[in-house]
Amino acid sequence: MLLVGTSVSITMPYLSLYGTGVIGMSTGTFGIFMAISSLSGVIANTMIANYSDNGMDRKWLILAAMLSSACGYASYLVFESFLGLLLSVSFFNGLGAAAMPQMFAYAHESASESNSDDKTFAKSTLRSLFSLGFLIGPLFGTLLLAAFDYKGLFLGTSTIFVLLALLVFIFLPKRKMTMIRKPETKRPTLFSTETKRLFLPFLAFILLFSVNAVNGMNTPLFVIHELNGSHADVGLMVGLCAGLEIPIMLTFGALGKKIANHHIVLIGCVVSMLYFSVLGMATASWQLIAAQVLQATFVAVVMGNGLSYFADFLPDSPGVAATLYANASTLGRLGGNLLGGFGAEVAGFRYLNWVCVSVVLLSCFLLLVKRPRQMTEREGP
Repeated sequence: MLLVGTSVSITMPYLSLYGTGVIGMSTGTFGIFMAISSLSGVIANTMIANYSDNGMDRKWLILAAMLSSACGYASYLVFESFLGLLLSVSFFNGLGAAAMPQMFAYAHESASESNSDDKTFAKSTLRSLFSLGFLIGPLFGTLLLAAFDYKGLFLGTSTIFVLLALLVFIFLPKRKMTMIRKPETKRPTLFSTETKRLFLPFLAFILLFSVNAVNGMNTPLFVIHELNGSHADVGLMVGLCAGLEIPIMLTFGALGKKIANHHIVLIGCVVSMLYFSVLGMATASWQLIAAQVLQATFVAVVMGNGLSYFADFLPDSPGVAATLYANASTLGRLGGNLLGGFGAEVAGFRYLNWVCVSVVLLSCFLLLVKRPRQMTEREGP
C-alpha cells in the first residue's frame, strides 16, 4: 500500500502539466480526459466486484491490476495523440483501479481467517500507509522530473507497479473464498437486492468525497485571493493536514473495535461541518491553518473507517463492499471538481463553504436513515 500510494502520487502533480504542455490539450479537454479515465475505473471495478467474492483468487486479480497499471503509465511513453492516450490510459488504468478494493478485500479476509476482531484497525493501517505514500511520492516525482524529464517520471512509475506485481506474485499467499465459506452460501453481488439497499449510504459517501474534493480545489484559492495569504500558508496548510491524517486515522481505526463505525462516521460529518463553518467565517489564513486538525479528522474518518462502514453492511462480501467504497470515492471526486469549479464562479469561494456545510448535513441525514444494524437484523445469521 505504501508503494501504491507512492507510485500514484509521483505523477499526480504533473499530469495536468504534461497533458496541456506536451500533448497540447486545453484545460477543458484535460478535464474530460481525467473524467473518462476515472469513470473507466468505476466500470472495471463494478464488473470485477461481481465475481471477486465468488471463489476467485484475489492474488491473481491484484497481480493483473498491478501489471495493467504499469501498462497504463507506460502509455504516456508510447502515445502522443489525445485519442490514443485516452483509449490506452482509460483501458489499462481502468483495470488497474481494481487493485485498491481487492487489496482491502484481501486484508478483510486475512483478518477474518485469523479470527481477528480488529478488522477496522487493519484496514485503517493500510489506508494510512497509502496516505504516507502521498507524502513521499511527490518528492520522488520532482527528482525524476528534474533528472530524466517526463519519460523518467512515467517510466519510474511503471517500474514501481512492475515491482509491486513481482512482490504480489512472490509473497502474497493464495486465498479462495470457497476455502473459507460454505459452498452452498450465495454471496451478494454488486447488483443484488442486499447491495441495492445500500444506495443511501453510497450516495452519502459520494457527497462526503465531493466536499473533500471541493476543499482541495478551492481552499488554496480562498487563502490567496480572499484572505491575502501566501503560497507558504497554503503549503503549510496542506502539509499539516496530510501529516495529521495518519496518526488520527490509526487512532480511529483502533477505536473501531470499541465504537461502531457508523457512529465514528457521523462524528466525522459533524467535524466536517465545523470545519467548513470555520472556513465560511474566517478572516485570516492562520485560522484555516489551525482548522486543519478538523479537516484531517474528517479525512481520516472517511478514508480510514469508511471502508469498514460498508463492510459492516456486507461482512461476507468484502470485494463488493470495497468496490462500493472505491466507486463512491471516484464519483465523489468527479462531482466535487464540478461543484468546486462552477460553485466558486456562482457563489464565490467563501459562500461555497456554506454550501459544503449543507451537503455534509444531507449526508448525515442519509446515513441516519440506513444503519448497518438494520441490515444484520433483517438478514439474520
